[in-house]
Amino acid sequence: MENLSKLAYELRKDALDIIMAGKGGHIGGDMSVMEILTVLYFQVMNVNLTNIKDSDHDRFILSKGHAMEAYYAVLAKKGFLDLNDIKEKYGKPLSPYIGHPNNKLLGIEMNSGSLGHGLPVGVGLALAGKMDKKSYRVYVVMGDGEMAEGSIWEALMAGNQYSLNNLCAVIDENKLQISGPTSQVMGKADLASRIRGFGWNVIKVEDGNDVNQLISAFKLAEDYKAGPTCLVCETIKGKGSNVMENKASWHHHLPSEEEYSRIAGDFAIKEREL
Repeated sequence: MENLSKLAYELRKDALDIIMAGKGGHIGGDMSVMEILTVLYFQVMNVNLTNIKDSDHDRFILSKGHAMEAYYAVLAKKGFLDLNDIKEKYGKPLSPYIGHPNNKLLGIEMNSGSLGHGLPVGVGLALAGKMDKKSYRVYVVMGDGEMAEGSIWEALMAGNQYSLNNLCAVIDENKLQISGPTSQVMGKADLASRIRGFGWNVIKVEDGNDVNQLISAFKLAEDYKAGPTCLVCETIKGKGSNVMENKASWHHHLPSEEEYSRIAGDFAIKEREL
């Protein structure tokens, strides 16, 4: 577990470097979702270079597609992409490395970024898996600000209707979005209770930046056979550096050189402490 926690901070530094190289990115959400992506790709999901072309590999959708720099870092570490190539070309004209998932790149299942589309597609993938008698599971990561999209709630109804126990939704609940606190924009209701009311098994992860809690929750989700599961993970926007943590202004702020040095230093300290 210590290795996964260390890896998450190593990947944070990679994501930070990608942002600096491309002169832009959604840094706050990159950092809040990093442990979720790390646990999924390096502990939970059955997907790798060997089986990516096989029909039974687990499916992943980053519905909050603006956290792409974190996703690039994970895909590069997993071997699907080359980190140096990403840094060289990210954000450049005609580059395949854009600010949201591009399924022309190896390892990416779905173009996303227009919020609210990931879970409906995830429902379709999970239903297809059931119909074709496949063993794969489907994981969809969303943001809490994204939960204002009506298409998500239609997908929640469908997931329950078809008892999709091969589907796991994950909400990166960092409580901040581009226009401020989610509770002030469109989110006063308790997410866990609301989703449970749609017939889903809901697991509340009190610290969504803790790899042990995440691993336990994903295991419970896989073991639940009556229908789909949603993990509501409380995270910290800008996790890992006091420069960014819990500050809405860091939704897509490009660090200055001084800020970059401080953030990278904070990551290095946290990694050494683990």
